[in-house]
Amino acid sequence: MLKLIELTKAFGTRRALDSVSLEVADGEFVGIIGRSGAGKSTLLRSINRLHEPTSGKILFNEIDVTALKGKALRQWRADCAMIFQQFNLSGRMDVLTNVLIGRLQKHATLPSLFKFFSTEERAAAIATLARLDLADAALQRAETLSGGQQQRVAIARALMQEPKLILADEPVASLDPKNSEAVMDALADANKRSGITVMCNLHDLDIAEQHCSRIIGMEQGKIVFDGPPAALDREMKLRIYGQDLRAA
Repeated sequence: MLKLIELTKAFGTRRALDSVSLEVADGEFVGIIGRSGAGKSTLLRSINRLHEPTSGKILFNEIDVTALKGKALRQWRADCAMIFQQFNLSGRMDVLTNVLIGRLQKHATLPSLFKFFSTEERAAAIATLARLDLADAALQRAETLSGGQQQRVAIARALMQEPKLILADEPVASLDPKNSEAVMDALADANKRSGITVMCNLHDLDIAEQHCSRIIGMEQGKIVFDGPPAALDREMKLRIYGQDLRAA
């Protein structure tokens, strides 16, 4: 169980998150929607502690995430994998090595830098790529893949961390519809097959309604909607998106 209690993040006088309280049960697939600047990315980055909350608490299974430091904080970031819009892969490295980077937390740093991953880890990485229909690309340089393929490599890398929670920040924003569908299917597979909780920021309303079992709508740093997709009526959509509704 992830629990946020009055979570606030301020940048100067602007509150990107404004007293957000939220509970997410294990195994949920949550879509977070809203206009640019609504607080979606700040929410995920605060959960992962890439942003330090100004006030409030983040609890995970009753552990106070906001108080973690050093090794404990690094472990939380391994348990709480981030997937970004920009993929964040090493383009000159092959796909397999990019995926194995997800195991760095399990190693001393020096051996990992010299690619001394075990046979078992390499086999697990290949199996993870196979789940995402990318096993044939294992020895290609990451930069030779399409955007959708690179995002699936990023998901494979996240799965190699053996996370309890995946935070995906606009993972399909730069992709065409076909690749967007493949990436969302990969996240849904991680959620259903592995039982990993997924929180995913999305701008595309149709994608959110199709893939997520729960929708959270944000406006000016606050949660204004929390419920199943079927409960998201046109009036609430207009409140969340305003004049951007047609584009969403």
